[in-house]
Amino acid sequence: MDKRTFLKTGLCGTACTLLSPGQLLAESPDKPWKWSREAMYQVETPKGIRCQICPNECTLKEGELSDCRNRRVYKGILHTIAYGNPCAIHVDPIEKKPLYHFYPESEAFSIATAGCNLACLNCQNWTISQVSPEETKNFDLFPDQVVAQAQKYKCSSIAYTYSEPITWYEYMFHTGQAAREAGIRNVLVSAGYINREPLLNLCSIIDAANIDLKSMDDNIYLKLNAGKLQPILDTLKTLKDNGVWLEITNLVVPSWTDDTEMIRRMCGWLAENGFRDTPLHFSRFHPQYKLQKLPVTPLNTLEAAKEAALSEGLKFIYIGNVPGSSAVHTTCPGCGKTLVERSGYRISSMLITKGTCPDCSEPIPGHWN
Repeated sequence: MDKRTFLKTGLCGTACTLLSPGQLLAESPDKPWKWSREAMYQVETPKGIRCQICPNECTLKEGELSDCRNRRVYKGILHTIAYGNPCAIHVDPIEKKPLYHFYPESEAFSIATAGCNLACLNCQNWTISQVSPEETKNFDLFPDQVVAQAQKYKCSSIAYTYSEPITWYEYMFHTGQAAREAGIRNVLVSAGYINREPLLNLCSIIDAANIDLKSMDDNIYLKLNAGKLQPILDTLKTLKDNGVWLEITNLVVPSWTDDTEMIRRMCGWLAENGFRDTPLHFSRFHPQYKLQKLPVTPLNTLEAAKEAALSEGLKFIYIGNVPGSSAVHTTCPGCGKTLVERSGYRISSMLITKGTCPDCSEPIPGHWN
């Protein structure tokens, strides 16, 4: 069976199920359903059980569902209901995450369950991020099975992506542990809205991450994403300090996050906090979800963002979602030589030699084959 056949029919024939909310408590007297585990990072309070995974810190009473739609209190204990039941499975090039400096042209076995702890007005995956696992058609795929499938399809990494992996923390963490034991890398694609202690634990199994830094304005974060800025800045620092390879994405949304001075301020913060060598991807917005009346981001806005980033001292700036753009190539910050040429998600030319520019010996940070 090839990858395309697997993705379309490989598991659905026997294990892809759609469960109604009424089935939630029907399977076991000790836990909500088969795809459930006792949640990590919970504490009992006078008002209920508080989840401590993310800054939302939902406090829930018996039977209540968390803001991310992935956690429910059952018999006085907080459970995740997103465990072994991904609603999306794909084999992706690592460049799609996007990760441009992490084992180019390798492939990532990519999974997601439903759920997200933010509520972005522009979400492109809202059909799975803004619902619970009870509402999606799911595969039956527990951690060891994820690893086995990654091996079967010769993927060197497993990517936790598409929705918000922080909300299915336990599934990601246990899969990541199994992957590490099997010699498979782990990749996190996330908005980074997570508390410090669970993030530090996650750093023990994550090899690379792409974090979506949505804005440098707390008010915009609240209105556009239903979140706060500071936790994401803290996440960036924690990942960097703990040796996780990091790349950052900023979606440039017209009338929301396209102000050049705000972008300059964001890039200045990155430069001042040790992220000069961290690849930054400016991504073109296309009308989605609740912002369908907005235009596509103009190309000159994206180019202005790139110039602002370079002027603040950031070295590796890319523009995404613009077919045919040369702004997906990697250029040496020392001599200007084009070192990696990309066409879509594929590499057409790779000149980096032992992590350096072959012309001027400038180090090019990353994990290169």
